[in-house]
Amino acid sequence: MTWNASSRRADEAMKTRRVGPFEVSAIGLGCMNLVHAYGTPPPEEAAQALLREALDLGITFFDTAALYGFGASEELIGRTLAADRDRFVLASKCGLHGVDGKRVVDGRPETLKWSCEQSLKRLRTDRIDLFYLHRWDRNVPIEDSVGALGDLVREGKVRSIGLSEVSAATLRRAHAVHPISALQTEYSLWTRNPEIAVLDACREIGAAFVAFCPLARGFLGGELRDVSTLQAKDLRRTMPRFEPASYAANLTLLDGFISIADELQCTPAQLALAWVLSRGEHVLPIPGTTRIAHLRDNAKAAEIGLSASTLARLDALINQRTVTGPRYDAAAQAGVDTEEF
Repeated sequence: MTWNASSRRADEAMKTRRVGPFEVSAIGLGCMNLVHAYGTPPPEEAAQALLREALDLGITFFDTAALYGFGASEELIGRTLAADRDRFVLASKCGLHGVDGKRVVDGRPETLKWSCEQSLKRLRTDRIDLFYLHRWDRNVPIEDSVGALGDLVREGKVRSIGLSEVSAATLRRAHAVHPISALQTEYSLWTRNPEIAVLDACREIGAAFVAFCPLARGFLGGELRDVSTLQAKDLRRTMPRFEPASYAANLTLLDGFISIADELQCTPAQLALAWVLSRGEHVLPIPGTTRIAHLRDNAKAAEIGLSASTLARLDALINQRTVTGPRYDAAAQAGVDTEEF
């Protein structure tokens, strides 16, 4: 049985999932690449139009961070959506920000509280619904950093707490100090590390698992065939899987993936997102995009149901054994606390 991407009615409400105390759209929106990361960002007017279109499509979970554009992403959301603040759940992050044009990891309680104040100003709001520790600062016990975020909850500036790029062990340590509503890390068919431990750990403690880069940084969208076309400042140029020889090897997996999408009459991106959603009711993907056409396609993915046989084919085709190259280089991997195969 096929699923046709055009079959969803325009007025049909998007399916929802839980993140802490919030009910949000099953597909969220990552807001990093509206300001940096994958080459030249879109013009201001185009970025604002995309954010407004996301709201109109029923997307109610927006994910940003102090790091993105060194505050530019938060400022964009504040300028664009402040008047619609009650229509969506807002997530941002602290503990990783820019200082004199450089990334700095700082998990000290006083820094996290200062960062929250700066984010509130940029976002033009009086509360952040989900505030993540973007990176664990190994110089600060996780208990101290989470304790500071708990203070922000008690002050009403933050409504719930999340962690990003940490292990199951670190998640449990943090949860013992203050309830953790969500853990965020990379997850897609070609990045399976969360299946080692954190997917189950999130389920056990009642936390949502928020999957960033669910389209494998564009690979599973099926449109990036030649990595030599990536702009000089595109961060994928630093990633082993996008090194020309590795990417050429990974491209051998793509035609089979696209064939499955064709069978289901959906786009490759929709198939990739449907696979992420199939991993558990507590899993929420947050694809980012700069193109409204892609945004609309992504928003429909929650309606796709995948059979057991289709899931088995996908799992066999693209997994940690068939993908060439690690997700990060050694320096980037040293900055995270995630389990590795």
